[in-house]
Order: sequence, then C-alpha cells, then structure tokens
Amino acid sequence: MAEPSGLSDLPAWSEPFAPGSVAREPRRRGIDGSVDREWAWGGATGRGIRVAIIDSGVEGDHPDVAGRLTRSLAVNLGGDEPELVPDESIDLFGHGTACAGIIIGLAPEAEIISIRVLGQDLKGKGAAFAAALEWAITEGIDVVNLSLSSKSEALFGLFHELADEAYFHNVVLVSAANNAPGNSFPSLFSSVISVAAHAEPDPQRLYYNPSPPVEFGAWGVDVPVAWKDGGRIVAIGNSFAAPHVAGLVALLLSKHPGLTPFEVKAILAAVADNAAPA
Repeated sequence: MAEPSGLSDLPAWSEPFAPGSVAREPRRRGIDGSVDREWAWGGATGRGIRVAIIDSGVEGDHPDVAGRLTRSLAVNLGGDEPELVPDESIDLFGHGTACAGIIIGLAPEAEIISIRVLGQDLKGKGAAFAAALEWAITEGIDVVNLSLSSKSEALFGLFHELADEAYFHNVVLVSAANNAPGNSFPSLFSSVISVAAHAEPDPQRLYYNPSPPVEFGAWGVDVPVAWKDGGRIVAIGNSFAAPHVAGLVALLLSKHPGLTPFEVKAILAAVADNAAPA
C-alpha cells in the first residue's frame, strides 16, 4: 500500500538490506562463475513473457504502462464459485498501475495482464485473491507480481498449496513482504520469491538476504511511480520493491526461457549486489 514519501521508518524486513549489514556472505553455491548480469539478462527486453499483476487493476492508457496491458480481468464473487470475468483497463486505487509501470520500466516488451481483486480502499477478499492466483497458475503465466498478501490463518493451507502448485508448474511468484511485522501469505512461503524494500534509488540494485524469511531486497523507498488517472506519486513500501524483482525475472526468462523458479532464485542470488565472488 502506498504511503507518503519521507517517512522515517522503513517497512518491515528492510533493515538487512543496508550496505554492509548482511550477517554472512551469500555465495554462488554450485553456479559457474560466468553467471553474471550480462549473461542473465544483458540485452533482454522481456519479449515473450507474460506478467500477471494481481492488484487493484492497471490503467491501460497510463503513459508509463506504454500500451503493454494486453488483458484485464476481475474476480466476481457473486456466484457459487469465484469467477474471472473481463474487466475495464482501470485502476480503482493506483497501486496496480504503479507495479505495472515499474515492471515495464525494466522489461519494456513484457506483456502485462491485470487481475483486479482489490477495491478503492485497497482491500479485498482472500477468496478473490486465491481465485486470481489459481487462474494465473492454470494459464501458465510466466511471472506473477503479488504486491498484496493475506493474514488469514484460515487461508494458510490454500495459499500454501497454490504457491507449491505454481512452483512445480514453472510459474514464478514474486511476493512483497508485509509492511508491518507478522505473518502474511504467500510471502513467507519458500516456494515464492519474497521481497522487501531497500532505500537505494537504483531499479536494478538487488540484495540477497541469507537470513529468512525475506530473500531479496529491491528499491522500495521514495520510488517515483505511476498512479491513478495518469498521475505519478512518490511512494514507499515493500509493494514497490516486488515489481522491481518481477521486472528482472521477466528479463531473465525472456533471455533464458524454461528456467524453473528454483533456477531463477539461484541466478538472482548469484548476481545480487552483495553476492560473494565465485
């Protein structure tokens, strides 16, 4: 969720990503030393990769979306079972558009699919979230950006099952950690790529965190982002760190199709800015 710029407190889980504060050096275990960023995504644009954004919608005509929104869906909870239905290319809050703009800024030729599950108050039902995630897995979407989470213990099992299903079907889930301390799902599951914010203003600055639960850190403090009604704001939150990683994953998969989520994680760890030399 967006918060005003300039807050003194960082979102939860951000502290490990300060320069020099990693407790022990992450190492390229079992990965050839030639794996670097040039190998990983040099020259890639995200072409051929579908990125689903499960959020408040995406404003298709926003300049930062750059015409890359190819499909808009929403979850209808009015029937016996949740149903995905066609939606207008709108954003009820601005949050999903912000995520889309960040991803496209890194992977300009990625295809964006919006699945709206959040309303004007940036709240939604866990059942809608789960239905959207299940659809993305069934459709074989390459990357799913999850800048949202559920605290419902009753949904723990369902989200765990969905996260594992995505993992074994080569659907990469990139999930923002909750901004406040505490359990939230699916961000704390090992089968997703969990992301928290650091404050360095570099879209490709990536940190690996060897201490659980959050695995990676990306720019999420004072980030200029696209917003509702063609606007832009400066925002803070783990929500805006996750799409930076989703964009990098889109680049990686466009250059190396067929990588599994396990391999994607290993490569991200290998090329992280705080990774030890091979």
